[in-house]
Amino acid sequence: EVDLEERLGELDLRSDSDIPDVPPPTDSTPEILKRALSGLSARWKNWWIRGILTLAMISVFFLIIYLGSFMLMLLVLSIQVKCYHEIITIGYRVYHSYDLPWFRSLSWYFLLCVNYFFYGETVADYFATFVQRREQLQFLIRYHRFISFALYLTGFCMFVLSLVKKHYRLQFYMFAWTHVTLLITVTQSHLVIQNLFEGMIWFLVPISSVICNDITAYIFGFFFGRTPLIKLSPKKTWEGFIGGFFSTVVFGFIFSYFLAQHQYFVCPVEYNSETNRFVTECEPSELFQMKKYSLPSLLQAVLGWETVNMYPFQMHSIALSTFASLIGPFGGFFASGFKRAFKIKDFADTIPGHGGIMDRFDCQYLMATFVHVYITSFIRGPNPSKLLKQLLILQPEQQLSVYKTLKSHLVEKGILQPSLRG
Repeated sequence: EVDLEERLGELDLRSDSDIPDVPPPTDSTPEILKRALSGLSARWKNWWIRGILTLAMISVFFLIIYLGSFMLMLLVLSIQVKCYHEIITIGYRVYHSYDLPWFRSLSWYFLLCVNYFFYGETVADYFATFVQRREQLQFLIRYHRFISFALYLTGFCMFVLSLVKKHYRLQFYMFAWTHVTLLITVTQSHLVIQNLFEGMIWFLVPISSVICNDITAYIFGFFFGRTPLIKLSPKKTWEGFIGGFFSTVVFGFIFSYFLAQHQYFVCPVEYNSETNRFVTECEPSELFQMKKYSLPSLLQAVLGWETVNMYPFQMHSIALSTFASLIGPFGGFFASGFKRAFKIKDFADTIPGHGGIMDRFDCQYLMATFVHVYITSFIRGPNPSKLLKQLLILQPEQQLSVYKTLKSHLVEKGILQPSLRG
């Protein structure tokens, strides 16, 4: 019994109150803004800082959209790396006094490994014809999963070799910290890029809906908020939550209408190996072709219309906007609980008035997963373009076998004449 007590005493068993304080972030507000807003109260000063920086970020976002899908992918990767850095830095600051060996080095190494795996999978899926022309890439793609596993295994062995007596428990805490952070950031950003390849509209509408909900919920809460919503985030109110919901649904419906009119936004993003560029050219699917719908009798009585013309995608936008405004905020509540656990106000001080990049994208990760699941469950069908790319990388005898099987099937269906056999 005494021996057991001694062993337990050696473990790092801590309550929340024992967690070291993380140094508070510095105020990164530009001096010109500080001087311009010096006469305002703290509440209104924060309002103007958040508003000005929000408009600036939205403007940069529109510029990147104009530059094309490749720049959007780079943006997603940059945000992923920055979010990962902010979360890992919190862990490092909290436990820096222990001087754990290799913690930060291994954290970044695992980030590299996981990104190598996911982006390699993306290259294999969407750049097959490009890879086919380069022998070096063919080798990397063919053995991609084995190479990825070998890289991860190297990091795993390095972690085991870095274990230090008396800090075993803490080191395993940090090992789990790193892997959960990878799950939150890298996996979700990979899903964002997968959504982008389905068509830029599947990227823009969800992300814009979350941004719209964040802005309108803040505005409604700022002016009308009286009733607290959740203890984890005391500034959130029911008035802001409800106002954000209705505003987001309306915004998503109207925004989808404008995007659905342009091939640039609705066509799947594909890589053209001849021009070495991403292209968005296609015959829009039925989702993006105007249709006439009959309104329910109740709406007919209110609006005086019997039918309405709209794009089918606009109906899907309601589902996306509803998730963004009702479930998406729980990503923010989760982040609030995380920050409270480590006694910090923001993940970082990257954006004045907003905090860190993770503070602005905590809801986006839940949204990315939902959109990916939604597309695979209700939207996506067989992709002839992707199937053709896979057929082109087969060996000639395999291609011939597929051709004979397909021709035999078409003859049986009566699509081809039996005389075409042989």
